[in-house]
Amino acid sequence: MSIPAVQAKLLEGKKGLIVGIANDRSIAWGCARAFRAFGADLAITYLNDKARAHVEPLATELEAPIFLPLDMAVPGQVEAAFENIAATWGKLDFVVHSIAFSPRDTLAGRVTDAPRDGFLTTMEISCWSFLRMAQLAEPLMKDGGTLFTMTYYGSERVVKNYNIMGVAKAALESAVRYMAAELGPKGIRVHAISPGPLATRAASGIPEFDALLAKAKSKAPARELVSIDDVGAATAFLAHDAARLITGQVLYIDGGYHIID
Repeated sequence: MSIPAVQAKLLEGKKGLIVGIANDRSIAWGCARAFRAFGADLAITYLNDKARAHVEPLATELEAPIFLPLDMAVPGQVEAAFENIAATWGKLDFVVHSIAFSPRDTLAGRVTDAPRDGFLTTMEISCWSFLRMAQLAEPLMKDGGTLFTMTYYGSERVVKNYNIMGVAKAALESAVRYMAAELGPKGIRVHAISPGPLATRAASGIPEFDALLAKAKSKAPARELVSIDDVGAATAFLAHDAARLITGQVLYIDGGYHIID
C-alpha cells in the first residue's frame, strides 16, 4: 500500500512525535511513514544505543529534524524529549505512543500469579507512559492536537498467551476515554489504535504467535492480515482536521477480525 501523491500534503505544517520505532517492521514505522507522506514533520526517538543503529537510518529517510533517545525506564529522558521539541518547534500537533513492555516471567505466567514488581513495570511502561506523554504534550498543543496509542483485541477478550498485557491494554483503553473527556475542551483528541496481529519485534515475545496470525487470517472477513502501512494511513487520517470531532475511540484495523466469534 502506498499513499497517493495527490494526498501528500494533507498534514503539511503539522509537527509530531513518534515513539516506538524499533525497526522497519514496527507499527510505529508504518505510522511515521504515513505521516511523513502526508507532509508532517517528525521527531523520532530510539530506545537505547543498540536500537539507534536500526532506527537512525529510518529517521534519516523521514528527514526527521529531531532524533533523540527515549527510554521510560531512564529518569528524565521523556521530559528531555519534550523540552527539545518545545525549543525546536514551540508546538506539537500529534503524538504516536507505540511502546509496551512486560518482564518475560510476568508475561509468560498466569495473570493470577503476576508478581507485584512485574505488574507495576508492565503498567508503567505500557499504560502510565502514555499518560505522562499526554501531560507533557498538552501545553504544546496550543491549537489542539491528537494523541495516539496502540492497543490490541486482547484487552477485551482472553487471548491465549497475551496474559498480563491484556490487563495493561484494558487499562490503557480506559485511560484513552478519560483523557479524551478531559482534553477535549482544548481541542485535543485521544485514540487507541487496535491493529490485528502483526509480525513485529514486540509480537515475537508471545508464544505460538504464528498460530495466532494464521487464525486471524482465516477468520477475518477480509481474509487477509493487516500491514503496518494500513495502520499508518488510518492513524494519519485521524490527525487531520477532517477528523476533528472523532475522539475517545478504539479504532480496529484488523480486516474485521474483532467482530467474529
